[in-house]
Amino acid sequence: MSVIVVGLSHRTAPMSLLERTAQRGSPTDLLGRMHTAPHVAEAVVLSTCNRLEVYAEVSRFHGGITDIAGALADGTQVPLSELTDHLYVHYEQTAVSHLFRVICGLDSMAIGEAQILGQVRSALKLAQDTGSAGRVVGHLMQQALRVGKRARTETRLDRAGASLVEAGLQQAEANLGPLPEAAALVLGAGAMAGLVVASLQRAEIGAITVVSRTTERAERLALSAGGRALPMSMFPQALAGADLVVSSAGAGGYLVDAAAAASAQAERAGRRQLYLDLALPRDVDPKVAELAGVELVDLEVLGRQLASSAVQADLDGVETIIGEEVAAFAAAQRAAGVAPTVVALRAHARAVVEAELQRLAGRLGTVDERVQAEIEATVHRVVEKLLHTPTVRVKQLAGEPGGRSYAEALRDLFDLDLERITAVTGPAEEGDR
Repeated sequence: MSVIVVGLSHRTAPMSLLERTAQRGSPTDLLGRMHTAPHVAEAVVLSTCNRLEVYAEVSRFHGGITDIAGALADGTQVPLSELTDHLYVHYEQTAVSHLFRVICGLDSMAIGEAQILGQVRSALKLAQDTGSAGRVVGHLMQQALRVGKRARTETRLDRAGASLVEAGLQQAEANLGPLPEAAALVLGAGAMAGLVVASLQRAEIGAITVVSRTTERAERLALSAGGRALPMSMFPQALAGADLVVSSAGAGGYLVDAAAAASAQAERAGRRQLYLDLALPRDVDPKVAELAGVELVDLEVLGRQLASSAVQADLDGVETIIGEEVAAFAAAQRAAGVAPTVVALRAHARAVVEAELQRLAGRLGTVDERVQAEIEATVHRVVEKLLHTPTVRVKQLAGEPGGRSYAEALRDLFDLDLERITAVTGPAEEGDR
């Protein structure tokens, strides 16, 4: 069995495709499809406006990928040939690391956003309610929730997205002059766009215009800051009228290409213009930076500015936490892998003890009940003491890289039945905990 994640997000797919999958791909329906997939043992579906992912335990790597990709295509009514180019697959520790980065907000458009915690919690509950999340994936999601909380408790992760916006606005003021005298155009209406609009409002920028494919969300966002919302059809006019263009849509293709920017700049009669591209993937064509009178600032530029700041220290701290937690999960999985061997060893020992006690009873004949009880207790106690150290140590050693070899040695030394061990899937008995 292996843990994998198969999905698509704003980093790999255009927003138009993500919107289609979100509208048509019911998590409940997708979980039902996973339940009947031959190679999928457990599954959790994480569906948000910026991602659709399936975390699963599969019996075969390639078979699991085929099952999940097929279920996604059928459930979202998007042809598999169209989905394939945008899907990513992560396996074992890479899958675990990806989930932990997602729940910490490092994979979000608004870095550090906390909303993802609730979304993962809801995804896990749905999977548990439908019987799709079992011991492995269920435990992984529970640990992910702890990782997300730990990241926000031990670092100031929540300020990362705001710091990027603030650094961008500082660049804008240095290039354009006082922001209260400037007009801003915000492309997108998601979490990062909300952060941008709030920051622009605090900076008392002269005017705010919001443009998004989702008109209703654009109107709500603009209204919150006393700005205006425009439909995409009016985008060229809005672009020409903006001194500062802030984009955070992550549309999977350039919303602003060099031709559109050049046309807008021509209408501005030489007035300077700054593009602040906060999207992943980029919304603004890098060639825009070659235009006269235009400045382009993207996440790469801002990242260099923040590299030595406290924000970067927080991000580094989160990466450290993720590394520790991935290692802890891997160690726990390795330790769980030897549990059947330990249970089988104790079952073997009990069978030997019972057989020997019966043989002894046949040879001794009638024995006082108290003496019989003491003999049995003594034999069991001796066996327990003999088994205690090897079973405890094999669990400890299993948590280390290569630890599975110790369980294999234990099986060889005691000639344990491999089929019997494979059949042991329940929890260890009281004495093994």
